[in-house]
Amino acid sequence: MRASRLVSLLLLLQTRSRMTAAELADELEVSVRTVHRDVDALSEAGVPIFAERGPLGGIRLVDGYRTRLTGMTPEEAQALFLSGLPGPAAELGLGTVMAAARLKVLAALPPELRARASRLVERFHLDATGWFQASEAVPHLATLSAAVWDAVKVEIEYERSDRSVTRLLDPLGLVIKGGVWYLVARAEDQIRTYRVSRVSSARRCDERFDRPEGFDLAAYWSESSAAYERDAPRVEVVVRVRPDRIGRLYGMIGERAAMAAERLDEPDPDGWARLRVRIEWPTEASALLLAVGADLEVIEPPEIRAGLVAIARRVVERYDAGPAA
Repeated sequence: MRASRLVSLLLLLQTRSRMTAAELADELEVSVRTVHRDVDALSEAGVPIFAERGPLGGIRLVDGYRTRLTGMTPEEAQALFLSGLPGPAAELGLGTVMAAARLKVLAALPPELRARASRLVERFHLDATGWFQASEAVPHLATLSAAVWDAVKVEIEYERSDRSVTRLLDPLGLVIKGGVWYLVARAEDQIRTYRVSRVSSARRCDERFDRPEGFDLAAYWSESSAAYERDAPRVEVVVRVRPDRIGRLYGMIGERAAMAAERLDEPDPDGWARLRVRIEWPTEASALLLAVGADLEVIEPPEIRAGLVAIARRVVERYDAGPAA
């Protein structure tokens, strides 16, 4: 523990040039007395560290004393600092580890790259979740992560759409996409993907497993994602929509469907736009389109139009019945 703290103290001074004992104590979450003892220990170990008294004093290193990473370009340094995802790191229990690693890299960078990396953090922030989307609860993520890392089997209770099932898995990897965590695991010699928020319990087993030879998590995810998008059921719907509500329609059906939407060159008595769109998961299409409101009308197919009417009628019946007692 102390060795790690001494390294952190050294790197803080490399990064910030000079700090007071109180500032170091606050950063390292120790007492000022402990900071002075650590400074003495570094000095005895041959580190050129010294303390200056007075209002502008503090603890500092001899000018020029630092280690540097070699061969790192400005672009690589920027990419490194853009790659940090503090939210996911915290969910994995690695928040403090990520912060320490960033500090070590920052301290080792030459001054010109350090300045660019600091500016990047100040001016760019990555938020991977969408608007109005609460983070999913993933209470068993740490257990799954440890099982992945240690290559040990894990038994989970998984909430499917129709029932809860128990699975004994060989956890191969974790993926985060759009703020959602997924577990890639082998079950009965088949590799499957599980949404971590649907894991209601997870028990780490003592039995180890051998990873499939040549398994590439990134390649698997790329291939399975492409297959999912290719094979997902779709329905083709023709709608008429008020021009200023097209954006609302696109927001409901998703970016990919919006980009593939086809504008039909047909006259409309109200000047509305007519579009042909392909919506994934036909069972959800009516509810999605109803969310656009009265400024959209489904023209075809009849089953989607009928589904929308049925939902609207149920809503009217619910409110006609008056408030629940």
